[in-house]
Amino acid sequence: MELNECLEGRRSIRKFMTDEVSREKIEEMIKAAILAPSWKNSQVSRYYVTSSIEKTKEFLSCLPEFNQNSIQNAPVVVVSTIVKKRSGFERDGSYSSHLKDGWQYFDNGLQIQNFCLKAYELGLGTLIMGIYDVDKIREFFNIPDEEEIVAVVAVGYPAEEPQMPKRKTVEDITKFIAG
Repeated sequence: MELNECLEGRRSIRKFMTDEVSREKIEEMIKAAILAPSWKNSQVSRYYVTSSIEKTKEFLSCLPEFNQNSIQNAPVVVVSTIVKKRSGFERDGSYSSHLKDGWQYFDNGLQIQNFCLKAYELGLGTLIMGIYDVDKIREFFNIPDEEEIVAVVAVGYPAEEPQMPKRKTVEDITKFIAG
């Protein structure tokens, strides 16, 4: 699959088939995520995975009802976290950038993008969710306090083919300075 085909074809999926996703495919997606660049190669992202319908059904209570409804048949849920105070920080714990602790979330976003594009290449769909019960998720996966939960991603075979939403044009979002 060509990169543009992947970029243009990937969608947020809100209806999944219940077919299982192999551990090998999940590992391929995580390997793709690992290839993303990060601040000083800090590689702060971590992943927690439910890889059975039963565990995913248990996990649904960590989400608000609208997200539960969207992923009720998804066989896999991946929780992405970051190790705090590494990306965008100096060794003494001070911030390296005006973005303060924001760089660690940027790094995680790069990995999640790679993860979702790889999923699409493998014939899978994803839905990235940002509204969830942090405490319930932390308890469900026994996530240490040194990690911050960033995103929840449902993964499975799509049971729908949504159209691409309207996108802004280059002219809408870009200012060129010639000179």
